[in-house]
Amino acid sequence: MHIAVFSQYHTNPDCPATSRHYSLLTQLAAVHRVTLISTRTWEPQRLTREFAWVPAGVDLRAADIAYENQMGVARRALSFGQYAAYALREGLRIDTPDVIWGISTPLTAAWAAAQVARWRRVPWVFEVQDLWPAFPVAMGAVPSRLARQELYRLEGRLYQQARAIMTLSPDMTEHVRQIGQGRRWPFAPEKVHTTLNGTDFDLAARATAQTVTALRREQGLTGKRVVLYAGTFGRANDIPLLLAAADLLAATHPEVVWLFMGHGFYAEQVAAAARRHSYIRVVAAQPRHAVFTWFRLADVAVVPFLGLPVLDANSPAKFYDSLAVGTPVVVTNSGWTRELVERHGCGWYSPAGNAPALAQRLSELLAQPEQLHLAGQRGQQVAQAQFDRQRIGATMQQILEQAAQGGR
Repeated sequence: MHIAVFSQYHTNPDCPATSRHYSLLTQLAAVHRVTLISTRTWEPQRLTREFAWVPAGVDLRAADIAYENQMGVARRALSFGQYAAYALREGLRIDTPDVIWGISTPLTAAWAAAQVARWRRVPWVFEVQDLWPAFPVAMGAVPSRLARQELYRLEGRLYQQARAIMTLSPDMTEHVRQIGQGRRWPFAPEKVHTTLNGTDFDLAARATAQTVTALRREQGLTGKRVVLYAGTFGRANDIPLLLAAADLLAATHPEVVWLFMGHGFYAEQVAAAARRHSYIRVVAAQPRHAVFTWFRLADVAVVPFLGLPVLDANSPAKFYDSLAVGTPVVVTNSGWTRELVERHGCGWYSPAGNAPALAQRLSELLAQPEQLHLAGQRGQQVAQAQFDRQRIGATMQQILEQAAQGGR
């Protein structure tokens, strides 16, 4: 079977970013023919050369299209449009696929996949990584009422046209199904499937006790308690909340060090805070295969977001990666991640935007190392049972194969 994959951003484990699709493509290419239509955005950002840029058996078609988290609305829109145009052209040049896998974000990548699927008369599967356009609208990135209406109309049409829909969290699944229950864009709820973001246990296994001890010694963290944030320093991640909580916690816990690993909109603000305070440190960008050692080094990881309802559905890689190595998490959104950590006792909730509450929560937890340890153990058990990308990949392969068979 020939699978065409439309994804604007391709990464591999050498990059300082999640490599979800690298893992899934590796599994698919072992069984099927795969053509990936993407960009070279992340390729210059490779930090190591341990992995091939694309998995064996994947035919890559990649355009030189710039994209950065710091871009403004107009520049981002241009990047999205450039990729959509390139993907349309390449999608009509490749051998006819049996099924197309369109990955959003952005929504324009899924739109290109849908157009090629229509013109080539093949089925397509829509993977929803973030809720577009609900997310950019909530962030104020779509100020025009007409533009918002058009994006919501596009979203509904794409859901309706796709043979199957895959989301990265149960809350996303519920959001999509509710749209399908409306009168305007009706579709069967059964075609929406939850395929969690997940994590790579083969990479997590590199975070051994020996590597953690060596890293702790190298970083001068012996005898310190560590709170870790690893991820994008983006607007939605509420980095100012963490900086404020760090200031409050320092007054009562001078032994605590906050590590910030990432890049993005708030990078300079984090760097400035690190220059002022010894309890805040910026960690250089790390390749995907190295981040697990940093997660295991930490006493607790924080997964923050702004208090916007649309963000409750998020499925952040750092959440899975932390639990995979036995480090409990504190989440600030009240959606499915809060429900999961509270149900399994592998993390805690602190209200979004409330720095004193977060500092108090962390103060209580750091005073109970045994509780942290037990929560970490429970989290690792949950991760092994639910978050393994090998299992998730098998599910996605089945969805793609069934969509192709239905198309025939």
